[in-house]
Amino acid sequence: MERITWNQYFMSQSYLLKSRSTCQRLAVGAVIVRDKRMIAGGYNGSVSGGVHCIDEGCYVVDGHCVRTIHAEMNALLQCSKFGVATEGAEIYVTHFPCLHCTKAIIQAGVNAVYYSEDYKNDPYAIELMQQSGVRMQKVPVEKEPLQHEQQLLIRQMIEKLESSDDPEAEQLVHEASQLLRMENR
Repeated sequence: MERITWNQYFMSQSYLLKSRSTCQRLAVGAVIVRDKRMIAGGYNGSVSGGVHCIDEGCYVVDGHCVRTIHAEMNALLQCSKFGVATEGAEIYVTHFPCLHCTKAIIQAGVNAVYYSEDYKNDPYAIELMQQSGVRMQKVPVEKEPLQHEQQLLIRQMIEKLESSDDPEAEQLVHEASQLLRMENR
């Protein structure tokens, strides 16, 4: 079995954190890493103990939800709260950081930003990172290959569906077969 890269490992962690987001507009996760160790994580959502957008809707002012604290900021604040130094750390974020988070990342001494998805990449944020010597790198998330057992199960399901009289079975056979073909490329 081949091990995933460190970048894939930490980016996957940011996606796991993203699943805790309470933002309805865009779920984001972030992980701060120093010396190949996760030192903090964050996701976008309301202040601790506050009302969440998923419960009461977004509180939008001038096109921005003012209830939400961004994932990067939450991770940085977690370090501050627990006295964990961020100087020389790296941050893995599901989406390119906004301008305000970029400024906080730079001020916190983070020296690299790894992101998976472009999202309103602000030209000034990019310029600030370049001026500050903060490395930026896009790290697309690699899909997890289907395990051998999963492929066998899909083949068994295809065989069962092919012998079915159900009119929807033909479409399911087609979709499952495509999935296997894509996987075996």
